[in-house]
Amino acid sequence: MHDAIDRRLFLGAGVSALMTLPALAQQSAEPGKSNETKPAPPAAPSKHLSEVIADFVVDFDLKNAPAEAIDRARIAFTDTLGVMLAGCRQDVSRILCDMVRLEGSKPEATVVGQSFKASPQLAALANGVASHAMDYDMNFIAGQAAAPVVPAILAVAEVTKATPAEIIAATIIGYEVAARFGRSNLLASSVGGWHTVGMVGIVAAAAACSRLLKVSRQQIPDVIGISASMAGGLSVNFGSMTKPLHNGHAARDAVMSALLGGHGFTSNAASLEGHSGYFEVFGRGLDVTYEPFKDLGKRYDLVVLGYDLKAYPCGGLAHTSIEAALALRAKLASRLADITSIHCAVTRNAGQRASTQYPQSVENAKFSLAYMVAYSLVHGAPMISAFTEEAIKDDAVKAVAKTVTASVDPALGPGTRESPAVIKVTLKSGETFEQRVDFQTGSIQNPMTQAQVENKFRDCAALSFKPEVTDKILAAVNALPRQLSFDDFWPLVRVS
Repeated sequence: MHDAIDRRLFLGAGVSALMTLPALAQQSAEPGKSNETKPAPPAAPSKHLSEVIADFVVDFDLKNAPAEAIDRARIAFTDTLGVMLAGCRQDVSRILCDMVRLEGSKPEATVVGQSFKASPQLAALANGVASHAMDYDMNFIAGQAAAPVVPAILAVAEVTKATPAEIIAATIIGYEVAARFGRSNLLASSVGGWHTVGMVGIVAAAAACSRLLKVSRQQIPDVIGISASMAGGLSVNFGSMTKPLHNGHAARDAVMSALLGGHGFTSNAASLEGHSGYFEVFGRGLDVTYEPFKDLGKRYDLVVLGYDLKAYPCGGLAHTSIEAALALRAKLASRLADITSIHCAVTRNAGQRASTQYPQSVENAKFSLAYMVAYSLVHGAPMISAFTEEAIKDDAVKAVAKTVTASVDPALGPGTRESPAVIKVTLKSGETFEQRVDFQTGSIQNPMTQAQVENKFRDCAALSFKPEVTDKILAAVNALPRQLSFDDFWPLVRVS
């Protein structure tokens, strides 16, 4: 049993930050210097972007949405809830929930997987940390850009008594808004160093919350402006507990932005495209365009571009390396002691996120190619049990991991959406084995089946609930958005 956290820990010493492992590839340019010509700023839109978003939030009609967009929103909601039910059992969630309890807020919204309620803002904070705790949540457009949307929706939907149809409508709104921000500044994460969870997701979640809170068309630009000022998140903190905190922070501030904006709190209507605004600040030195906002409400990126579900609870850019190792395992499982080298060729973006050092913590393990590839060869697919303190102490995995090296191969592409990988294994005899994987399980090119989605959900929910409760939760989310009420759902996702 963990001791309860004393309030003095948060008022005084705080919680120590974890150190991240060095990546394979770093930006070589010195701060403030570039070998490229700075791109010209995009032309000012004829209408404030915040007003374009407001029109979409208010005018969106679920009845006119494509059936595929509705189904993908249902799956996105299901997948996010599932990883939340696993993530709420992690240490990062325990620490966060201890803090939330100490706040003593009004118990209005369910904290998923816990026994207590909190204010909508604090429930969103806890839900967001839980859903990102294991890095098991889906990739959309640019990284996990829409990650805060469902955690924020869950906190607001209960207090507004939103119907299942309203919840799915808000989910679609959040994802489509996230897609516009992601497409407008596609390199903000991979080159700019921002974490799209906190940079993009907060504004998308604020738009979704505005729909559930029925914020007026005139006030939604204020909501967007408030959330834009709260946006942020540094990718230097990948591999530490602060990464999931980005998601909780974004979900909480999205709720706050919608509540404030809906009650008359003001911001600049040009907060996105204005001088020193969102896009100028986050897109400094990068190609930025406002073109994606022109098709908001006309094109559904949930359908056109889709998302990548995660088959393994770790950094998504390494999943092709994992599956290349799994493909080689049948040939090499009995010859692991004969391996002299394992070389991983990866994309630029994978190289920036991954490390070949052996992990010192569970958080590090999720971004250690050496660990993930070695574990896959020794034990098979690295599922939830692979990312525990006990698992990373495995001597057999450590031995294989010592042989792992990696480098960025420009021929594999930047890894902005697809992230192919090639693994070459050399044995003492000189014999070599090579495997390339272009599209991982769960990608839009190699999607999960409904059965695989449900199996992942059951594996995650098993950390919090008995199978019979999991079945009831699955039945509720699988029926979205057809039910008339979601009242019976909230008690199901709280533990007694």
